[in-house]
Amino acid sequence: MTGSPLFVSFVWHMHQPYYKDPLTGYYRLPWVRLHGTKDYLDMVEILKEFPAIRQNFNLVPSLIEQVIDYSEGSAKDLFLEISGKDAKDLTQDDKLFILENFFLANWDNMIKPFPRYYELLVKRGTHLIRSDLVRAAHYFTHGDFLDLQVFFNLCWIDPIFRERDSFLKMLCEKGRNFTEDDKRLLLEKQHEIVGKIIPAYREMASRGQIELSFSPFCHPILPLLCDTDIARTAMPGVRLPRQRFMHPEDADSQIRSGMAFFEKVFGIRPAGMWPSEGSVSEEAVRLASRNGVRWIATDEGVLSNSLNRRLRDNAGNVTEPDALYRPYLFEDVSIVFRDHALSDLIGFTYSQWDPKRAADDLIERLKGIRRALPDRGPRLVPIILDGENAWEHYRNDGRDFFLYLYEGLSREERLKTVTVSDFLDIFGKGERLGRLHPGSWINSNFGIWIGHEEDNLAWDYLAETREKLAEYQKHNPGAATGDAWRSLYIAEGSDWNWWYGDDHTTETQEEFDELFRSNLMKVFRELGKEAPPQLFVPILRHDRGVPPTLMIRGFIKPRIDGIVTSYYEWYQGAQLDVKKSGGSMHKSESLISSIYYGFNKDNLFLRIDPKVPFAEFEEGVEFAIITSRPAERKIACPLRGGKVSAALFEKVNEEWKKVKDLLDVAAVDVFEIGIPFADLLAKEKDEINLFMSIRKDDEEIERCPWRGHISVSVPTEDFEALMWY
Repeated sequence: MTGSPLFVSFVWHMHQPYYKDPLTGYYRLPWVRLHGTKDYLDMVEILKEFPAIRQNFNLVPSLIEQVIDYSEGSAKDLFLEISGKDAKDLTQDDKLFILENFFLANWDNMIKPFPRYYELLVKRGTHLIRSDLVRAAHYFTHGDFLDLQVFFNLCWIDPIFRERDSFLKMLCEKGRNFTEDDKRLLLEKQHEIVGKIIPAYREMASRGQIELSFSPFCHPILPLLCDTDIARTAMPGVRLPRQRFMHPEDADSQIRSGMAFFEKVFGIRPAGMWPSEGSVSEEAVRLASRNGVRWIATDEGVLSNSLNRRLRDNAGNVTEPDALYRPYLFEDVSIVFRDHALSDLIGFTYSQWDPKRAADDLIERLKGIRRALPDRGPRLVPIILDGENAWEHYRNDGRDFFLYLYEGLSREERLKTVTVSDFLDIFGKGERLGRLHPGSWINSNFGIWIGHEEDNLAWDYLAETREKLAEYQKHNPGAATGDAWRSLYIAEGSDWNWWYGDDHTTETQEEFDELFRSNLMKVFRELGKEAPPQLFVPILRHDRGVPPTLMIRGFIKPRIDGIVTSYYEWYQGAQLDVKKSGGSMHKSESLISSIYYGFNKDNLFLRIDPKVPFAEFEEGVEFAIITSRPAERKIACPLRGGKVSAALFEKVNEEWKKVKDLLDVAAVDVFEIGIPFADLLAKEKDEINLFMSIRKDDEEIERCPWRGHISVSVPTEDFEALMWY
């Protein structure tokens, strides 16, 4: 390639999961807010210094919605709430939360640059053992906690703003002994930065220096929404979910609503779409075409499989540059294929290099591609990657790398940055592609999101919930189901299955699991129905059963009178600490403190210790014991005027039908009940899975345990003898 420059398109994909809890309205994790102050704004601000650089930014509509929520001041998250508390008013739980969570930042690049912050990390301990947090909290003063509140929020503000803003610069120079006013003004500054994000992108797009594209609204894997069986094309031996999910109308709705929301916010109709995780199939591209999408992007591995020929040798060198670095056309949609190696160098490798050496290396590699290309007209190198998560691994949040890179590209006449649409407008839509391989940017398949036991279980829950919603709508055509569909579409997002299976791990997997299941629960709540009990059991294998504090050690024979008549009557049973099991649905206080359970040969016994006397419970409160195995049973125990009764129900056609009254129940100081195993349809060696639901006026206000279930195996007659053996 001799005369014309090599064209380069950077596409920065901006995305975070939908963190808002549909049951509480709280954001379960703070990453939209914190990436908002560290990554979203500075990525476009830096381009003002380099007017010759043209770039693409792909913004996911569900992310935009969350950014707007924070910018308008209506978003709430626990991290922000605890940050704003006066350090003198922090509870013990607040302090433990801070010690566990306020060091969630890259230690080398975000914590160590603040000596006092790193000092506090060492004081807490660099190897976190949760059981040691209570001990560590005793050594932290009010001033320590106040400094921690400031540093956590300050380190998540991009260095460019900490340098330019006089107040933020003062905080950095002050370095310790912050005041409550310092913290208040910092949080106000944080809100101010988030408020500038959308206007900045809108302005830069209007100037033509950047092109904005979108993804389907809630970031779903479009090909799998169209048909989960498509996974077999690239993975013939994959084990698929029990229930086939085949709803191209959902994929269509995700594209259509994403485009409409994007246009509403930015005032322009996007030409391009990064399909979530670069996931494509022929059916998904046809849907994009019908919705007016002009171009999409995916990975080079998809192109290699589509052409049925290798594009690189075993050493990773491109052997078919003329095939790779050009757009293609399928169903009247142009497709560009990312250079996997260059994109991954920025995302995963260059952060460990000297920033100038890294920038020079990328430029030299691009010039090498230009030299290798035959002189057959203009060619395009797409570099596409996550635009937010990589930079904390770079020194100075990647700013030094970008300055060297953009300065070098601005001077280099043989390389020219362009937006994808500009290239297509000038040089054409691309050569027709006869076949499009179904796959994503990871291994050119969908293995991250389907095939593992946990992934498949999530798909089954999604399919079953959708079936119930569609059935309800069919029989109630005038009913308002918009919020139910919205929650279902959120549950279709790719982020939940990203963390299921063995592929990825994070400290907050449980939060993602709960958010997925909570959105499905929300569907049932919107329909006025009770959520199926399995939705309260974690999909994560390691988190399904909740181990008790004390295990069952023998048969028990409690007197069911509502009074702890003897320490020994429950001594051989198991005890579950409700607070430790997460049993209060994330409220500040639970109504109960402990659950005891045990059995003899014929009966299961349960005891609930309240935090306050039953007489202080609100009117209309009842305990419900619900089993999901070996059969769905409910024992409803309303508390009325200091008295309690119990009735056994079975599930018939999704309705609870009363079977009989149970007499072995009492509530005075504690709640006690004896339930024959036969009433639960449980026989020897059967596993019983159960949870406690506390309800008021038919609405659940607490569940114990919140995550998972209590598991009891029905004993054999020789159980005690075996325990003593």
